[in-house]
Amino acid sequence: MAYVNSKSGKNNTTPVSEWKLKEQMCDIGRRIWIKGFCAGNEGNHSYRIGPDRVLCTPTMISKGNLKPDDLCVVDMEGKQVSGRRKRTSEMLLHLVIYKEREDVKAVIHSHPPHATAFAIAGVELPSCIHPEAEVFLGPVRMAKYVTPGDQRLADSIQPYIKESNTILMGNHGVVCYGPDLENAYYKLEIVDAYARLLLLAKQLGTVRALETEEMTDLLALKKRFGMYDPRVKDGQVNPACNVSDFMSRVGDVANKGRMATAAGGVCPVAGPSALERAVAQLAPANYCEADMEQLVQVITDQIMAAAE
Repeated sequence: MAYVNSKSGKNNTTPVSEWKLKEQMCDIGRRIWIKGFCAGNEGNHSYRIGPDRVLCTPTMISKGNLKPDDLCVVDMEGKQVSGRRKRTSEMLLHLVIYKEREDVKAVIHSHPPHATAFAIAGVELPSCIHPEAEVFLGPVRMAKYVTPGDQRLADSIQPYIKESNTILMGNHGVVCYGPDLENAYYKLEIVDAYARLLLLAKQLGTVRALETEEMTDLLALKKRFGMYDPRVKDGQVNPACNVSDFMSRVGDVANKGRMATAAGGVCPVAGPSALERAVAQLAPANYCEADMEQLVQVITDQIMAAAE
């Protein structure tokens, strides 16, 4: 038997069968797989069922094909105590979160594509942009890349566990955690939807950040809901927005079609032709991209006609 949190977030003394939790673990796995947040055998999730016991997914199995008897139980040091399959190799990542946060009962690690794209690009998700992201995610931190599978992965996120409920892991993926599996899963959906919205908005050319007063109101609302946010301490609200990194690095016209190098520079992959550059310099300032393309085509046609 295990004890779960009530919907209010407070401790509930009503026991829930371990089998029911296993069924929920399998359901979460299917939802992750259907959403395209994990491919092949990727990802892992867990639920703390006691002071020294954690239910977790096994290694080398699709999260879309989980069955209750596939799941494992480990102790708080990562030693497997039951289960016919071998526990996930990234269990230490989950355990460090449970050790740092007594309020956390569920952890999900996966690779939602839009959020993982930010992790691969090394661009932090900005705050003070989208109300739902602020209320249901809060600050999202970025941990440096380390080789997965051992204590180094756990160590890489440890500095951010208490100040966030969602962490991007450099070049790797995302880990979300909360008072129950449903809560952790919703964070996974929301962080990917938020990342997608940011990428779409930046393609339109600009992103409007919320004003300090607007953010203060949002955080005060979150406090009234009884939701934890590290930006609210001792009754004081500190929005602490981080927008500049995203605005300066994502969708930078100068770097489009280029690849970052280890030295921090960019290598051109493809660029405009000499004719396109010449037309761009001579065209009126009010010419848009479509006008430029049409003008280049007209000049090209005239050149080809003259050569016949």
